[in-house]
This record gives sequence, C-alpha cells and structure tokens, in this order.
Amino acid sequence: MVKRSFWVNLLESAWAKSSILWLSGVPGSGKSSLCQDLGDVEYFDCSIPRIQMQMEDSERFLGRLYGKRVVLDEIQELPNHQEILRIAASKPSLTKIIATSPLSLHAYSSRMDTGEKIPQVWLTPIMSQDLVDFRQTNLVDRFLQGGLPSFFLKGEKADRRFQEWVNMFWAKEIQEPFRLERRNSFKRLMEILFAQSGELFEAKRFVEPCGMSHPTVMKYLLTLRASRAVQIIRPFSTGHGMEIISTPKTYAFDTGFFCFFRGWQELRRDDFGILWKHWVLNELNSRLQGRIIHYWRDKRGHEVDFVLITKEMGITAIVCQWRAKDFEVRNLRAFRRRYPEGRNWIVCEDMIQPHTQTFGKIRADFVSLEEMGKLIGPLCQIQDTPEHQ
Repeated sequence: MVKRSFWVNLLESAWAKSSILWLSGVPGSGKSSLCQDLGDVEYFDCSIPRIQMQMEDSERFLGRLYGKRVVLDEIQELPNHQEILRIAASKPSLTKIIATSPLSLHAYSSRMDTGEKIPQVWLTPIMSQDLVDFRQTNLVDRFLQGGLPSFFLKGEKADRRFQEWVNMFWAKEIQEPFRLERRNSFKRLMEILFAQSGELFEAKRFVEPCGMSHPTVMKYLLTLRASRAVQIIRPFSTGHGMEIISTPKTYAFDTGFFCFFRGWQELRRDDFGILWKHWVLNELNSRLQGRIIHYWRDKRGHEVDFVLITKEMGITAIVCQWRAKDFEVRNLRAFRRRYPEGRNWIVCEDMIQPHTQTFGKIRADFVSLEEMGKLIGPLCQIQDTPEHQ
C-alpha cells in the first residue's frame, strides 16, 4: 500500500491540535486506506453491524479506548454518531478521534451539536504529491482516468466504472441522507454540471433539461456541494458596474468525470487548458483546505481564473496556463486596473525555473504547480466551521 505523504502529514498536524477531526471526501477518494496508514490507531468500520453493536453504549465504548487514537470510518452509518462525538468533545483527554464521512460538515451544520467546533480536512482526488508517491506522474493518465485512487491505479479508462460510481453515489450518498426522490432529474443535473465544469452557472438554464423548478435546481446544487461532488466558485467583486458580481462558476470534483461526460477518450491540444485549470484548482483545494477561492470576470469578457484574498498576501491573481508562451496579459491588465495591489501568479505546466516578467505596470511571476504549492503552503487553513463557498 502506497503511503500518501502529503495527506498523512496534514492529518497528523491537524490531529495534534484537536481531539476530534472530521475527514470528508467523495466515495472512493481513499479515506479508509489513508486512515489505516496512520500509525498507532484503532480502526473501526462503522458500516459493519457488528461494529455498530459495540458502539450502542457510547460511554462504555469510548471508555474502553481511553488514551487511544481512534478512526471511526463512515461515522454517518452510526445511529448515535452525534452522541459519540459529543462525549468525546466533552472529554478531550479521553480519546482522540478521526471521523470520516463522504459529506462535509456543511451537510450536518443544522444537525451536528457536539458542543465543540470540529476541524475538518477535505480529502480531494489525487493531487501532485500523490502522483509522486504513486510513481505515476503522467498527467494525461491523471486527467482521463481521474483522481479516485482505485480508478487511476488500474491504468486504463473504463467508462463503466464512472457510470457505476454515479449510480452508487445517488443511491448511497444522496437519496437517503438528503431524502431526495427525483433520481432522474438529479442525475441529469449532475451530468450536465460535470460536462460543463468550469462554466458560469445560471439556474434557469437547467430548469427545462432537468425537468425541475428553479428552487429545486438550487436545492440540488447545494446538495452536490455538501457532498463534495461540485464546487461553487463565486466571483470576486467590489460592486463595480462592469464586474460580474453574483453569477458563480461550478466545477466538477474530478477531471475523470469531466472527460467522461464530455465523451473524451483521447485528449486534443485544445483540451489541456481547461483540464490544467481543474488540476490547479484541485491543488489549491488540497493545500488551502478551506480558504475561499474566487474567480473574476467583467462584462467585456476579461477573466482571471482564480483570486485569493488573504491578509498575508492581499489580492492574489492566479492565471492557469498550460504553456507559458501562450500567456496573454490583457485579462490580468484589466483586473489590475481595478485592483492594482497584489501578486500575480501565472501557473504553467511547462515551467521548470520560476521567473518574473514585467508587462508595463504588471509584474507577473511565472511558476510551476510545485512552486505554487510552496507559495500557498503557509496559507493552509484547517476549518473549524462549515464552509459556505
């Protein structure tokens, strides 16, 4: 079993600061194997009836584990999972717990009451360091096969696996937890969002093809966000009339599903730009762990892929560029006319040596994905409140 070093280190660091840690990620992202890679843990699969019976008396169960590090995998399967976490939170010296679930804490925000804020780690699909650990660094394979370890490591793209995952996702992670009934409408919305990943989201465009009302479209979109299947990226704006101020973009959680629902079996040169943007976003999600990511766009069509707002670095513009030679400064220049202060990163796949170029008043740092990871490393923010991006 390959040890995913970035995630093991992130979990150990976060767990050292809290008695309880919530680990979320879509089904198949590798939560179970990752937790079992941690040293000196008692592992419990909460989906097994025998294990559930052992945990019926929460006080007694936790008492037997005094002073131990415990993994409660698929904790949402326990009828008394809130009680277990509440007891553990009230006695932090008793037991240290990692609770895993496909759903983010955002999905439980109205129901989870432990008396303590629970930090959470978001296990994304395979990121850059995972490729190094797996010794498979071919990005074409990662883009087409996707970032679920069981898909990627098989070494071949099998359409059947993607469709089976979607069917399982609906039946196990959506229908029961969220009590949704319109299977075909939900799946149609998800499939369209996956195929149009990275585009502007306007709910009215989905009403007719999905056969649902505007409010239902929004409800299902938020369900997809809570289950980590879709990410909502909202525009950065200070209310200027020429800026897009409210229309979000939506991103599928993984490139493999994006390619599958686009019908891409092989990649053309023009496909790499949008896939690189997804790959950069996945890296940002992995390393930032909860900081809100924006995009910027004006009504003339100028656009910056991602914008980070931090007290450490101010307003940072991130442009995703598959090949450095194809970079054009006009979009960045339009952005900096409105917001002149801040860093500009041009993240390129073919950048070996980082360097800075000046375009008039614009200074832009051309960096690799690895270099970007180093720059944002200090910004990692393990959340103790549900995200609302």
